[in-house]
Amino acid sequence: MKLTSCILFTLLAFPALAQQPQNAIQRVQQRTFTIATLPQPGEVLTLQQAIAQSTEKNYQVQINRSQEEISRNNYTKGNAGYLPVVTGNINSNGGLQNLDQTFLDGLRPRQIINGIFNRTTNLGLNVNYLIFNGYARSATYSQLNQLVQISTVTTRANIESTVASVATGYFDVVRQLQRLIALTQALDISRERLELARATYEVGTRSKVDFLSAQVDYNTDSAALLSQEQSLRNAKVLLNTLLVRDPQTEFAVRDTILVRPDLQLPILQQSLNTNNPQLVAAVLNRTLADVSVRLANAQQLPTVTAQAGYNYQFINNQGGFGVRNARNNGLTYVFQATIPIFNGYNLKRQIQNARVGTVIAQNQENDQRLQLQSALVQTHQAYQNSLSLLNLEVQNNKLANQNVDIAYDRYRIGNSNFVEFRDVQRNAINAQIRLIEAEYNAKAAEIELLRLSSTITQDLVQ
Repeated sequence: MKLTSCILFTLLAFPALAQQPQNAIQRVQQRTFTIATLPQPGEVLTLQQAIAQSTEKNYQVQINRSQEEISRNNYTKGNAGYLPVVTGNINSNGGLQNLDQTFLDGLRPRQIINGIFNRTTNLGLNVNYLIFNGYARSATYSQLNQLVQISTVTTRANIESTVASVATGYFDVVRQLQRLIALTQALDISRERLELARATYEVGTRSKVDFLSAQVDYNTDSAALLSQEQSLRNAKVLLNTLLVRDPQTEFAVRDTILVRPDLQLPILQQSLNTNNPQLVAAVLNRTLADVSVRLANAQQLPTVTAQAGYNYQFINNQGGFGVRNARNNGLTYVFQATIPIFNGYNLKRQIQNARVGTVIAQNQENDQRLQLQSALVQTHQAYQNSLSLLNLEVQNNKLANQNVDIAYDRYRIGNSNFVEFRDVQRNAINAQIRLIEAEYNAKAAEIELLRLSSTITQDLVQ
């Protein structure tokens, strides 16, 4: 409804209020959109939908899942050497010949034979089995198991990192929308001021400088709004990229930024020490280094193998030399023991290096634990500071909005100039932007705390 229509309706319905018209700032606040009412192109995208799509389509997560599948396929007793190796062999040799023979004794006549076929066929079945190799196969089996667990926690780490990135990107879109709403409201206030400055200039109660200043401020706020629209588009492009879809896909968000105020550091630290996949991977790598020592020590012990086979041979000799037809078969077996005696001290070097590897793995685990705990403490401090700033900015925003109402009334009746009103308006815009930033920073710190404590999938996915 136009301003004149609103005034006419008020005068007709409420004559007593004719001396007190509605404040222009209040009219702006009434018609200002919220996240829930702001028109947005595209279908509504919830945080849970965004997380589900990203974890399903993210390329790195798919790679990790494939690597995990490979590790599970490798985790078999046969791959560790517990099962025998059975091979079958078949070999058939043949030839087609023509004979023209005369004999020295002269007792046999000349022999001419064409198309003689000779064939020898061998069939065999061999079984090889490793009886003992210094407990290396049990160590190998443990190693394969550790690799499965490492690939599993690596996949979980990437999933949690993806969830955190998507959640942060999603609330960044919400933040940019809130900033857009705030700057739109600021532009509406500047428009009201411009209309007032134009009207008062035309009737001669204000100078042209006042009108031109209002125009400049209106253009400045318009430029800020255009820049914010670009920031919103960039945030949506980034989120679409995380969702592995066309970066230009339009979507709407209706969620607001709600920050949990109850994240306690001791509980988060306990969860980090127990569940954080990066720390779990460091522990598994240390265990894997211990297995490497077992494998190196196993080379000092004897290796015992057994081999058994069955062979069948069939001979068909149409040429008549030697055996004409024959069938042979038989069983064979071999037991072999290999004892390492001396290999140029290379075995000793390998064992020493494996033991050094365990020290390295232990130091890496301790360093990983320290880094994660440090990051958790710093993030929790930032989280608490953001909550304090958020409470402060909520109060500042209320006071700033009230101050704008008062300043506009003073400016309208001529008790203040355009410079004073612009300062109050700028302070109100800054207070609202600071409130939005405080909400986002607190939410970002909350998401990082959930990721470090490895509780992010339980809190955000469900």
